Amino acid sequence: MTAPVRVLVCDDQELIRAGFATIIDAQPDMEIVGECGDGRAGVDLAARLRPDVVVMDVRMPVLDGIEATRLLAGAGVPDPVKVLVVTTFNLDEYVYEALRAGASGFLLKDAPPAQLLHGIRTVATGAALLAPEVTRQLVGRYAARIRPAEGDPSGGALTPRELEVLRLIAEGLSNSEIAAALMISQETVKTYVSRILTKLDLRDRVQAVVYAYRRGLVT
Repeated sequence: MTAPVRVLVCDDQELIRAGFATIIDAQPDMEIVGECGDGRAGVDLAARLRPDVVVMDVRMPVLDGIEATRLLAGAGVPDPVKVLVVTTFNLDEYVYEALRAGASGFLLKDAPPAQLLHGIRTVATGAALLAPEVTRQLVGRYAARIRPAEGDPSGGALTPRELEVLRLIAEGLSNSEIAAALMISQETVKTYVSRILTKLDLRDRVQAVVYAYRRGLVT
């Protein structure tokens, strides 16, 4: 049998933590390994418990969820933990920073239980939880804040087709939409996405979006 997904819940509201824990523990393929009410405790618990996924609030005392995420999953972390950020407001000003800090995705706190569970399962597999329509809004709102990084703006070793796919990812298109736009199969799109992530040493589509904007590949 496959081992259950081990989840740590980090939120300063006790009722939210209890609700998440109840929903998650009721699943046969998940288990709660810990709960905490601030980011510092979350970082410490994650280091000790090594959960598969941390469900992380943004606004918390002692250490906020963005800094906690950066410590758990940011650039240079040798053994990053997968973080699913939850937030009260859709596309609030902290969400983009949380994604840059290394989060694998985000959900709204008022999302239905099924969406929370889907999010945890998605992030646990190594995929990103960022709906295409949300990607469009997110990068549209924050693109002006993403300054192109120094270095090769072309995407390095990417082929022209891979660059084309990367640009479409950054524009918020799903695999099926990319397949339709390029008149190729979804399996071929998946292959291109995998190659892009490997060549650029990116973890998921969220990082690919940020990479594309920082390199000036889309505007």
